[in-house]
Amino acid sequence: MNVAMGNFLNSIDLLVFFGAIALVMAIGVLVGSREKTSEDYFLAGKNIPWWGVAGSIFGSNISANHLVGMMGIGFGVGFAQSHFEIGAIAALMLLCYGFLPVYRGLNILTLSEYLGKRYDERSRLLYALIMVLIMVVVQMVPALYIGSRTTCILMGGEFIEQVERGGKIALEVNYFYYVIVVISLALISASYTILGGLKAVIWTDFLQSSLLLVAGFVLAVLTFNEIGGWSQLMALDRGGQGANKMHLYLPSHHRELPWTGVLTGLKAMDFYYWGTNQFIVQRALAARSDREARFGVIVAGFLKLTIPFIAIGTGVAAYYLFLEKLPERSIASDAAFSELVKLVIPFGYGIVGLIAAGVMGAILSSIDSMMNSAATIVSVDIYQRYINPQASDRQMIRVGRSSIVGFVTLATLMAILVLDPNSEGHFFLQIVDYQGYLTPGLLVTFLLGIFWRRATGLGSFVTICIGIFYSWIVQAGYDGYLGQIPSVRAYFGEELNIFHRVIIVVLLCLLTHILISLRSKPDEEKSKLIWTDLGGHRPEKLRNIVISILATILFLTILGWMMVTGWLTTTVSAALGGVWILAMFVGSILVELKKGRKEDDETVFSLAIFLGDDRLWAGILCSLAAFFLYQYY
Repeated sequence: MNVAMGNFLNSIDLLVFFGAIALVMAIGVLVGSREKTSEDYFLAGKNIPWWGVAGSIFGSNISANHLVGMMGIGFGVGFAQSHFEIGAIAALMLLCYGFLPVYRGLNILTLSEYLGKRYDERSRLLYALIMVLIMVVVQMVPALYIGSRTTCILMGGEFIEQVERGGKIALEVNYFYYVIVVISLALISASYTILGGLKAVIWTDFLQSSLLLVAGFVLAVLTFNEIGGWSQLMALDRGGQGANKMHLYLPSHHRELPWTGVLTGLKAMDFYYWGTNQFIVQRALAARSDREARFGVIVAGFLKLTIPFIAIGTGVAAYYLFLEKLPERSIASDAAFSELVKLVIPFGYGIVGLIAAGVMGAILSSIDSMMNSAATIVSVDIYQRYINPQASDRQMIRVGRSSIVGFVTLATLMAILVLDPNSEGHFFLQIVDYQGYLTPGLLVTFLLGIFWRRATGLGSFVTICIGIFYSWIVQAGYDGYLGQIPSVRAYFGEELNIFHRVIIVVLLCLLTHILISLRSKPDEEKSKLIWTDLGGHRPEKLRNIVISILATILFLTILGWMMVTGWLTTTVSAALGGVWILAMFVGSILVELKKGRKEDDETVFSLAIFLGDDRLWAGILCSLAAFFLYQYY
């Protein structure tokens, strides 16, 4: 029999919760009320400081899908989910030092605009259509779903009900209230995004990122306090009753996070997401200078490295806490976050309201970012390019606002009519799977376009199209045939994992693009729009960087082999890996400073210059990521 739950948020919590929402809306409307030109509306006048770039990138990325979904997978699968955060650091470096010099050098508004300049109009239009589909259907709809589901559970009262399932008590969200919350979230995020454009999005994202970090930190501290700290979590996990969840590497046949997949296919998806994704890169394009853009990306990387501990590790801790405190309860992965809040947060102090505001901020910051970026693509790459080439700034802004209305309406209807608010699956991984069908061809097209002069428009167009076909045929071929072979199934499972599929498709797309480009005639002018020419680099520099990267991969591989075989401990391996990578970055700084000595031998080196070099901080960031990859083997 269904039983209504008691109210969860008291008056102080509600005051904090609604006060935070009102503050976000007020700031969004205020900072965006003076947008006059299309560049103001879509790129915030290209005057965003590094901390605004960092906060917006982090806020746009760490949506409710991430905060709630990451904790849910930590709860259900384990710490291996951290590969999504740790592995993203390499992709952020590619964006920072590989892609950004090209994008900003061309002064573009959209990444599809780059494809149009580098290749042709076919590639530009294909990218625009695929990205709008991803942002509206694959990203906005799940954000509304998971955010509304979590909010309903946190609200309690009539919003949720108890049911008996499999001999245990489970919670279900009341569908009527779920619909109300979906519509409310859509209206709130659309209001200031429509009025204020990217500047409103960036400043509200910065505020919402701050709320999210505070909320996540508070929840993590209270959770670990309940189980006795991080060291006690490790002891529980390794004890006789432990579930062995605190490991980064799962078997190659693991259904969701095989180590062979996360070190290959997931890396490829990271490179797509951070380097060729409009709604992420648009924040860096809006920075006031190249240096501030790079610092913003690097600081966002440091923020990313907090997620394994305040979300995923906390999810693992929740698993052991629920075993002790709620043995009779059946808890779905996507409900772990809200159940944990109810279990460990003290009532009557407004802390629950703060955490609910952090979740709401995560929802809004992802939805508003995707709405603005999708509207930018429609306005610049479709309306201005094909419908009204002479469009005024006022017309461009009007089309952008109309697009947002259409997108948010479609996403709201799909979240209400298509998705089940009581799903028990790992929804975050389902989103990744959907994206993985659409993006391998895009990644290859950008990589070869930026770093290979010989890449042609025909190669790009065919690769983007055939990448989707490759994804379907590879999945069907493995599941229907190869997965039935016992020797293959023993290593890679009966069904092909998302990440294994992605790396196979990326390699097929790479081969396709190269072969077609070599058999078609390149455009000499378009072939100049690459990293070496736009960045003013000699080809030798790119070759030296590639050699350094390959040497680092080889060293880290040998280090990993020595760790796995017992020659080195995890801590020693982690330290050596971190030191190697930091030395690579520091070495590049010192080489350039040495070349910059003045003619009278007065060196230009100083501690201030060294500490102010973004490559130093990039090196520290990469060093930390490498350390974690070994330490939690």
